Amino acid sequence: MTAVPAADPVQDALVHVLHATLGTVPAHPARDARLREDLGITSLSLIDVACAAEDRFGVRIPDDDLERFVTLGDAVDFLRAAGADGMPASTQ
Repeated sequence: MTAVPAADPVQDALVHVLHATLGTVPAHPARDARLREDLGITSLSLIDVACAAEDRFGVRIPDDDLERFVTLGDAVDFLRAAGADGMPASTQ
């Protein structure tokens, strides 16, 4: 029997941000989903997502780092390294 991976609160929260900002993202995108090719996020919409994520997680996402995000996992790893834990910034 294959173990079901544990939920990732940072990824779940980021997917919620993607849904709230874009509205067209799959319900449960894979960690290796490419932001542009698989999720259809344009450069302009990525900026909107970054602003919403900054508000949600209480972290700053510099433009240079934003440009390095290729997959959903890249963004999740950055947020986690910046101290995000999946909880809204107002309750941390």
